[in-house]
Amino acid sequence: MLENISLSFQSVWAHKIRSFLTMLGIIIGIASIITIVSTIKGTNEQIKKNLIGSGVNAVVVSLYQDDYEYDLQYQENPDGVRQADRQTLEDLKQIERVSGVAAFHKRSYAENVYYLNAAFSGSVYGVDQAYFSLYGLTVSAGRGFTDDDYENYRKVAVVDTQVAGSLFGGKSPVGETLEFNGEPFTVVGVVTEKQSFSPVINSLSDYYTYMQSDGGRIYLPDSAWPVAFRFDEPQSFAVGTPQTDDMTYVGQKAAEYLSGALVSNGDYAYRAADLLQQAKQLQELSSSTNRQLVWIAGISLIVGGIGVMNIMLVTVSERTREIGLKKAIGAKKQRILRQFLTEAAVLTSLGGVIGVLAGILLAKLLSLFMQTPSAVSIPAILVAVAFSTVIGVVFGLIPAVKAANLNPIDALRRE
Repeated sequence: MLENISLSFQSVWAHKIRSFLTMLGIIIGIASIITIVSTIKGTNEQIKKNLIGSGVNAVVVSLYQDDYEYDLQYQENPDGVRQADRQTLEDLKQIERVSGVAAFHKRSYAENVYYLNAAFSGSVYGVDQAYFSLYGLTVSAGRGFTDDDYENYRKVAVVDTQVAGSLFGGKSPVGETLEFNGEPFTVVGVVTEKQSFSPVINSLSDYYTYMQSDGGRIYLPDSAWPVAFRFDEPQSFAVGTPQTDDMTYVGQKAAEYLSGALVSNGDYAYRAADLLQQAKQLQELSSSTNRQLVWIAGISLIVGGIGVMNIMLVTVSERTREIGLKKAIGAKKQRILRQFLTEAAVLTSLGGVIGVLAGILLAKLLSLFMQTPSAVSIPAILVAVAFSTVIGVVFGLIPAVKAANLNPIDALRRE
């Protein structure tokens, strides 16, 4: 086998241009497939990050009525749904694979929130003491909420860096006053994410999929929430887990527990936002078109295989006397067959390796110039090289059989 491989490389090197042109179809096919697969994988990872974020594996569990999330911003407090107490949160923490729990209220598009005469159009959250830690928010200016803020119902607020830059005109928001339905709240701090992440928005549909509000976030202690918005209401919950792939499991378990512990009205139930399922659906939608491109690129591999078969037939004709001489001195049919099959496999394998390198380079260039994500798939590389070798064996079989079946006397007579 090693001798056959050595002879194959010698043959390829002796006819460098012809060998390269023969491999060109394989190179183009493999490069196209690697580029497409890398783009698919990169896009899928981007979709997952867009929905889940980077480094925060927290799933939100909210109250639903039938198939719709109950929106307390526009609806009355539901009957038969009580607020969570400390024991409820402790029970949630005991669920398998749960690393942290936070309760919060939310206004996605807050109304009647002002700084001086400027209206705020972002989100307002009423958070408990565990929320900042769970979501990896750190104080970059001023301070966060203290135990006294919660215990004494202090009217204080913390803003994120987006609100600090847009609503306050670039000056420090610490010490400034925000009005919530006429109630003054003092800004005591600014928070930022430990790992900043922004979804990649390439279209209007991406915007509606990933972005709920572009106005930033204001945080209040949940104890002061009734002061700002006049009434108590059921909370939503953020449940953290160490592994991203466990988010669906812990979300479902938390929703089951909360529905049993807090809800006595059959019209309502807590449900988890299954971000992994949303990501999977978007990934499948993104990949369906690209799979067709993979099949189209695969056609060039067939064309390349036909080219290999054609060149190997020419090689057999050129080396007829050599084959006849080998058979005359005792070479068996199987040896001749293996030699030419090995040569075809080496030829296409080299094309596969070059195609893989070209595909990786092309994927990186597309990612750089078109601002599209890409990620190299190791399994795709291994499959591509193996497939190119198989093509060499399949399409090299007919020339190899022809060489093995040559009559040594006729072969030696061939000019």
